Amino acid sequence: MRITETFVVNRPPEVVFDYMTDPSNLASWQTSKTSVEQLSDGPPGLGTRVRERTKPPGGREFEQLVEFTEFTRPRRFHVHIVEGPYPVDGTWSFEPSDGGTRVRFAAEGQLRGMMRLLEPVTARIMARQFAGYHRKLRHNVESL
Repeated sequence: MRITETFVVNRPPEVVFDYMTDPSNLASWQTSKTSVEQLSDGPPGLGTRVRERTKPPGGREFEQLVEFTEFTRPRRFHVHIVEGPYPVDGTWSFEPSDGGTRVRFAAEGQLRGMMRLLEPVTARIMARQFAGYHRKLRHNVESL
């Protein structure tokens, strides 16, 4: 499964990157997160691990362990699902665009079990969910 989206945030790449990679901000834009705990010491960076609890609309709450496996400030970061029921990794890249930031997003992974059988439907649902997250992200960062 692969989901892509491109959008613009009217703030510089450094501001967008820093906001998105700070685990303390995650639940404010990925609104289905019920808790987020950074497991690694120090500021976010390559190798940082985060434990997330997620309650999707109409779904059962689940936990996942996520790691930054690419972290190139302010250009790009990649998160890998180390443990969790939905092994869909995400990559965000950032480039200056008319005083703001063009953000390119790609989520990719191999679903399992029933989710794999329902992949076209699941992909549409997840794409809508990420689009909503990104609208909230844009609003939050532009309000800083």
